[in-house]
Amino acid sequence: MTITDAPSADELRHHMADHLVRAGCIRSKPWRAAFLSVPRELFVPDFTIRTQGALHRYSQGDPAWLAAAYQDVSLLTQFDQAGTATSSSTQPSLMAQMLEALDVQDGDTVLEVGAGTGYNAALLSHRLGAGHVVTVDVDPDLVAAARTRLRAAGYEPTLVAGDGMAGHPERAPYDRLLATCGVPRIPAPWLGQLRPGGVIVANIGCAIARLVRGDDHSAAGRFLPGLATFMNARPTADTVGASAGKLVKPMLTWTGHTRDITVPAGLDTPGPLFLASMLQPTVRDFTLTDDDGRQIRCLFEPNTSSWARVTMTGVTSARLDYGGPRDLWAEREPLLAHWRDAGRPGHERYGLTVAWDGVHTLWLDEPEGVSWHLPG
Repeated sequence: MTITDAPSADELRHHMADHLVRAGCIRSKPWRAAFLSVPRELFVPDFTIRTQGALHRYSQGDPAWLAAAYQDVSLLTQFDQAGTATSSSTQPSLMAQMLEALDVQDGDTVLEVGAGTGYNAALLSHRLGAGHVVTVDVDPDLVAAARTRLRAAGYEPTLVAGDGMAGHPERAPYDRLLATCGVPRIPAPWLGQLRPGGVIVANIGCAIARLVRGDDHSAAGRFLPGLATFMNARPTADTVGASAGKLVKPMLTWTGHTRDITVPAGLDTPGPLFLASMLQPTVRDFTLTDDDGRQIRCLFEPNTSSWARVTMTGVTSARLDYGGPRDLWAEREPLLAHWRDAGRPGHERYGLTVAWDGVHTLWLDEPEGVSWHLPG
């Protein structure tokens, strides 16, 4: 194919929407119409795609830019001084699943936390009308750029530069709340600004929770299929993320306590990853290779500088090295052991209840069944 007969933006939008329908991500005509109508390329004039560990940058005018903008991948659009991505246009298949999970009705008002490029707000505006959409982002520059692009696309929702964890009480109560950033726990203001019966769809740990608010300001629900991790919500626009690369040398050389442990399953498999992210949302969890070629699972909690290294010595046996005020493995081990003994259930069998006082409870199969209070 030559550049002259490359598919047009309209053709690419139809191809993407058809793909999302076939994949089961889009299940309703209104959301298909939104994805067919809103031009994703308008919101991402420059972006970077991560492919097999390498970064590939695309700019408007590049021959491959338009087609790349309609790939079913996340498009990274902003990086901080440490080189950590701080904004993106979410993978369309995940975006569609989350929008469908909102189960919006005509006339509903939605609060979106994390304006990003503005593309998601445009989809919401197309579906509900811009007057029913409020979107908040901590970065004033992102908000300004999103406003310009939304206007160019014909939408003018309410955009607010501020702390999304505080919501936007001026327009409350909302019928739905969608968070396109990662949060360790559901903030109390979100529950307070949502109508009884309202729905929250948000990324907690490495899963997407769909929660329904009760009359008592509590909320409960289950997790969507598939694991996913968004960029964490930032307290300020100039917050610089910690680079995992800076932890490589220290994590392999730190000395502390040592003991033998039993590992119930590979720590980078979906079940353990999900449970660890629920229990320890601030812990950095990654794998390094030592000089002997052994894979070492590393845990690091930046707020307390607690750390742990898990080096496998057999099929399930391992040596644990750890230090700091928190014993990260001792916190995690009981939940992983229960998961193993319960037959290694998928994360869709777990649910989450957020009480009016902010206590988060993870449960298996039913709220009244086996449960665990998650630390705040």
